[in-house]
Amino acid sequence: MKFKNIFKNKSNMTTENTEFDQELDDATIETNANGEQLIVEELSVEEQLAQDLAKEKDKFLRLFAEFENYKKRTSKERLELFKTANQEVLLAMLPVLDDFDRAAVEINKSDDENLKKGVELIHEKLKSTLVSKGLEQVEIQAGDAFNADVAEAITQIPAPSDKLKGKIVDVIEKGYKLGDKIIRFPKVVVGN
Repeated sequence: MKFKNIFKNKSNMTTENTEFDQELDDATIETNANGEQLIVEELSVEEQLAQDLAKEKDKFLRLFAEFENYKKRTSKERLELFKTANQEVLLAMLPVLDDFDRAAVEINKSDDENLKKGVELIHEKLKSTLVSKGLEQVEIQAGDAFNADVAEAITQIPAPSDKLKGKIVDVIEKGYKLGDKIIRFPKVVVGN
């Protein structure tokens, strides 16, 4: 039987309508909020089960998609956490690396080759260990244009030449980054 919507007003029920009602013995009469009666076809058991199955499939697909999005989001957050988990330890090691750099400069002034070689080996081992954990030096040197997004200007001095106006005159402290994030900005002197 095809689905039919027939609206009848309660106040207009006549004998003509009663004959029609008798013909629709398969249908159920329901009253809506407006006081009108709706004739709704009863669904067979198979049709009802098919509708219920479709609803459950839709719920399942939505839940599955939500779970997949959750997995992607948490795996991305986890990767970010692993990338930056060593940040505090690496920040604590940077002053030691700076001390090794200063020591290497002073030891190179010495004539003791064994001392130079020993300190250089330890220095390289420390640098390679930190690099293996994701630490990279921010490449900046005297003569580069100053960029406040990459370096921190600690002072400005009169430029020794016109070429160095607005450019880096000296790098006081090296900068480092962990992945794409700068964890210590290089400290530079800018020509004015």
